[in-house]
Amino acid sequence: MEVLKQVLGIDVAQKELVVSLGRKFGDLSQEIYAYKVFKNTERGMDDLLKWTKKLTIVDKPLLFVMEATGVYHEKFAYFLDGKGYKLSILLPNKISNYIRTLDIKTVTDKTCSEAISQFGLERKLTEWEKPNKVYKNLKQLTRERDQIVDERVVAKNQLHAEESEACPNENTVKRIKARIKFFNKQEAEIKRDIEQAKDEEVKSKLKKITTIPGVGDLTATIILAETNGFELIKNKKQLTSYAGLDIKEKQSGTSIKGKPRISKKGNRSIRKAMHLPALAAIKHDENYKAIYNRLVSKNGVKMKGVVAVQRKLLELIYVIYRNDTTYEKDYEKKKREQQTMVTPS
Repeated sequence: MEVLKQVLGIDVAQKELVVSLGRKFGDLSQEIYAYKVFKNTERGMDDLLKWTKKLTIVDKPLLFVMEATGVYHEKFAYFLDGKGYKLSILLPNKISNYIRTLDIKTVTDKTCSEAISQFGLERKLTEWEKPNKVYKNLKQLTRERDQIVDERVVAKNQLHAEESEACPNENTVKRIKARIKFFNKQEAEIKRDIEQAKDEEVKSKLKKITTIPGVGDLTATIILAETNGFELIKNKKQLTSYAGLDIKEKQSGTSIKGKPRISKKGNRSIRKAMHLPALAAIKHDENYKAIYNRLVSKNGVKMKGVVAVQRKLLELIYVIYRNDTTYEKDYEKKKREQQTMVTPS
C-alpha cells in the first residue's frame, strides 16, 4: 500500500534521543513500526540518520518531530536543519496533553516518542525555522545574568550571617565582599552585552512593550528571548501553558479533587521575570489592582491574585508584540463599552 507520510517522533533527553518511526498509508491507516535509542551526541545523531534512511522511503515525505525541551533539543534541531531535513518543534505540554487522550497506562520515553510520532502523522504541523540569532544571544545572556544575580544573593546572605556573628572573621568578610564586587562587575558587563545584542527591530518592539505598567526593558527582553519572539506561540492559551501559568485541576470522574493550582510545568525563567512586574502593576495600575483585589477577596490567597496579574501582563505583552502597538490604559473599558452599546434597528 502507498505510503503518504513518514514521521520520526523524538523524545529528547540530556544524554539520549529516543525515537519511533511511523507512517501513514493511502487508506489513512497508520502504524508505528520501529523504535531505537541513540546518544545525544553528534555521532549518535549521525547513527540516527543512517538508521532512519534504511527504514524509510527516500522519495516520500519525512518529517522529524520533537518537543521543545529546554536547551537539549536545540543542538539536534540545528543538526537536522544543517542536513536539510524538515522538522517540527512542539510546545512543551502539547504531547503530555495529547497522551492523556490515548489509552496509555504507563508513560515512558518509548511511549512518549511513539505519541510524538503519532501526533505528527495525525496533524498538519508547521515546519521549524531557525530562530532569530538576536533572540538566541539574548536568551544566553539573560540566563547568564540571572545566574549571576542568584549567586550574588547567596553571597549577600553569607555576608549578613557572618557580620551578625559575635566575632566576625575579618578575612572571611573581606573575601565575601570581594565576591559581591566581582558579581556586580560581571552583571554590568552582561547588561552591556545585552544592549549591544539588540537590533533595531527588537529595540522597537521593546519600546512598545515597556509602555505596559510595571514591565521594564529587562523583563520584556527576557520574555522575547525565552519565546524566540513568540516563535511557536499561536494564541494566549499556548503562551500561558508554555510559561506554566495555566490552571490545573485534579479530577476524578465528574468531581474535582483538591484546589486548582498553576501547573508550573513550563518556562521557569518567564514566571520568574513576571513576578516583580506584577507586583508593580498591582501597586500603580488601577486595572490590575482591581483584578488582584477581586481574587484576594474571593479566596483570601494573595498569591492567586499575583499569578492572575502575571498571566494578564504576559498575555498583554504577546498582544502588543503581535499587533505592533502600545499599551492603552482604558482599552478594556472601551472594549466593554463597545460590547454593551445597543445598535439601533
